[in-house]
Amino acid sequence: MTIVENTPSQPSNFKMIRPRKIKNISPLSVLKSVGPKLVPFFKTVAIFFVLFPTSDTSTLFCCVIKILPILSLIVFVLLHGMNLDEVYVYSRRVLLGLIFSMIGDICLVWKANYFLHGIASFAIAQAFYARAFGLLPLKHISGAVCFTVGAITYLYLVPGLEGPMVYFVAMYTALIMFMAWRAIARVQFFEDDWTWNDDLWTWTKLCGCMGALLFMVSDLTIAMDRFRFSVPFAHTFIMMTYYAAQMMISLSVIDSQVDIVLEKSKKL
Repeated sequence: MTIVENTPSQPSNFKMIRPRKIKNISPLSVLKSVGPKLVPFFKTVAIFFVLFPTSDTSTLFCCVIKILPILSLIVFVLLHGMNLDEVYVYSRRVLLGLIFSMIGDICLVWKANYFLHGIASFAIAQAFYARAFGLLPLKHISGAVCFTVGAITYLYLVPGLEGPMVYFVAMYTALIMFMAWRAIARVQFFEDDWTWNDDLWTWTKLCGCMGALLFMVSDLTIAMDRFRFSVPFAHTFIMMTYYAAQMMISLSVIDSQVDIVLEKSKKL
């Protein structure tokens, strides 16, 4: 994580902020500092699995219980600051990703009628997450690996797809692979000359990367289970990886404002 200080005579505008050296701390320390704010999330996840351990049902009660963990993460993100300033652009995009994910969850409770709507909502969420992670650095190799995995997965799913699903699944697969690529690209350990630099990475960036990968695993499992074969314990595995993914992505907002401040300070 990063510590930033303002000198007493300077305004709080990010252009005047003087950053200190980034300090990477252990995941345990991160959890200790933010743990109390995550208690509602863990409690609501536990309630969901107690009430719906093997599958969810198309009821309003199930819908409310299912989205409670995402609502708690929305509150978590808001508690770490939110306004229209440029330094909160990352947090705003993650927040919008959570909101559209929640809409997708609601649609999938009644997936017999709103499955496509759910895919569309989650596609928008992936776009917001990818935009939050940023377009630089490119990391071409990471991108090539992600899209190769996506292409192989899609080709495997094609025999089970019919009608508009052929196009919807292709679009969604491309989006989630793009999102995973951008999350992976944020995690840097070396300079261009392969010199190790502790200032290039933080645990929160690693959290965002892990969250993106878990999201990818969760969604690919849904696709396999729906279009190709019955995945053992699919409901439990899908929801566990999904909630863990959303939590990890939400954790990445903790020092996102500082990352933006540092990027701006380099340009001054």
